[in-house]
Amino acid sequence: MAGRDCLVTNDWICGEYLRSRSQELIDATVQHIGITAAAVAIGLVVAFPLALLARSRPRFAGPVLGLTTVLYTIPSLAMFSLLLPFFGLSAALVITGLVLYSLTILVRNMVAGLAAVPAEAREAARGMGYGPARLLWEVELPLALPALMAGLRIATVSTVALTTVGSIVGRGGLGNLIEDALPSFFKAQVLTASVLCVLLAVAADLLLLGAQRLLTPWTRIPAAGTRGAH
Repeated sequence: MAGRDCLVTNDWICGEYLRSRSQELIDATVQHIGITAAAVAIGLVVAFPLALLARSRPRFAGPVLGLTTVLYTIPSLAMFSLLLPFFGLSAALVITGLVLYSLTILVRNMVAGLAAVPAEAREAARGMGYGPARLLWEVELPLALPALMAGLRIATVSTVALTTVGSIVGRGGLGNLIEDALPSFFKAQVLTASVLCVLLAVAADLLLLGAQRLLTPWTRIPAAGTRGAH
């Protein structure tokens, strides 16, 4: 009986809420992860050619970076309203909006990462007979990977948070639970959904950080001077 009292008294922390609404929480979390993953994946696919265009054609760099920045400044309600005639009240509406928001972070970090590749590395690769495609995939992208992964981590965490805005069309994952709880100020639901959202962001960031460390083992090798100092 004491466990149910926390629902009656509307406590912030309520074990009975977690027990009785576990399936609802799981469904919302799965939807949240699905929308976030789809948006980030599509954002990467769109951002990569844009970054290559901005890098290879300097005259396009300003317009590309400027456009992605303008898109990021559009309020979410306005963004979804503009996209509504094309996608209706669907998950595609939310995912498209999140993709557009992610571009400013992804494109900028990709451009910055590729620009930071040492010129001598490029020249050495060309001297060894590397063509443009092989130079990109085997030299430039591996060296630019730390910057690319940093951008991906920021974009992913940002998208986890922005996904909640999709609740305005019923496709906001954990944001749906927060919005449903606000009229009656259902404390346990607001807190639980908010905490789960934060945990998702932290878990995604740690997962991508681990992937970055696995993909860039050379960044963990201490310099010779550092080894000698200990």
